[in-house]
Amino acid sequence: MRTLIFIELEKIFKKWRTYIGFIAIGVLVPIVQIALYFTGKDYLRALTHGLQDSFIMVGNLFNGYLVANLILNALFIHIPFLIVLVGGDLLAGEATSGTYRMLLTRPISRFQVITAKFIAGVIYIISLLGWLAFLSLGVSILIFGTGELITFSDGLIIFQSNDILWRFGMAYFFATISMAAVFSVSFFFSSLVENAIGPIVASMAVIIIFFILSALPIDILQEMKTYFFTSHMGVWSNFFHDPVDYSEVFNSALVLLAHVFGLYGITLYIFIKKDILS
Repeated sequence: MRTLIFIELEKIFKKWRTYIGFIAIGVLVPIVQIALYFTGKDYLRALTHGLQDSFIMVGNLFNGYLVANLILNALFIHIPFLIVLVGGDLLAGEATSGTYRMLLTRPISRFQVITAKFIAGVIYIISLLGWLAFLSLGVSILIFGTGELITFSDGLIIFQSNDILWRFGMAYFFATISMAAVFSVSFFFSSLVENAIGPIVASMAVIIIFFILSALPIDILQEMKTYFFTSHMGVWSNFFHDPVDYSEVFNSALVLLAHVFGLYGITLYIFIKKDILS
């Protein structure tokens, strides 16, 4: 299985579209950092304008932690569209290139093929989010330094510098589960067709539709949105609340993992029953 996963990773990273996500993050994050480097203190003053008359702000509040949090909030909603570029191609790409039959002539089961591709896709997600964490958090700390983290996500909260890194770690860990759910959707669509464009477009459409339905103030949709994976993708931000609502985090993680393993199981069933003609 280890060899199969390595082969699938090799296939993923040989395709140019794999690097679109890395390039996009590699361009956007430095632009935000450069902009904040020159205007960040003005941004912080505007952010805390209503508080400066009542409180004395001390310490390095404009620091790498604040920049990383801003970048994560700004870019996280767009990362799913980068994930589906790879997920939608994993199975459909084999059909397009006509390599299904050759792949299945090897002494490996269809279960192993699907599982290796799925694990390779999850590793890609981890590497993409790791790249985001390195640029947005690691590089921001080098440029702007460290200090307390000020947030307004749940009222005004200022976290001590020794109470921050674990929050980012858990936020990125939860984000990985969220992106795995997105990947599972594109992986499922990829098993249905023989062209990668279809799964990519279909996955993007599902994400957009679920976001729109979640935003509509209709009672029945508000009840249904609990089961939409998109409704739980932003729960990573709970780790920047005080106290952290672990009950919501746990429930959201269960919903997301149900999508991950449920769609993996459906894709596996479809692939095992699939009549490979080319």
